Amino acid sequence: MRTDVAVLASTGWVIGYTIGVIVVLVVVALVVPILVLAHRIGRQAADIDASLGDSVRHTAALSQLNTTIDHATQIIGGLQRGRARLGG
Repeated sequence: MRTDVAVLASTGWVIGYTIGVIVVLVVVALVVPILVLAHRIGRQAADIDASLGDSVRHTAALSQLNTTIDHATQIIGGLQRGRARLGG
């Protein structure tokens, strides 16, 4: 009788450990791809940041576009006044 209880008890432990190992393997199988993707994103983040910095530098002159338009409008107005005075 005691051997039956001991066998059942040890069988329960074996089943418990087996289920525990399976759960751990499933969690590892789910987490590893996430970590791999995070690592790839981390490597690309520096390139993306540098590209955005380049974009800021290349488009900085656009902030002066309204000033350029204002000056061009004044020049066009002056040319039109000059043409009107000359009879054209």
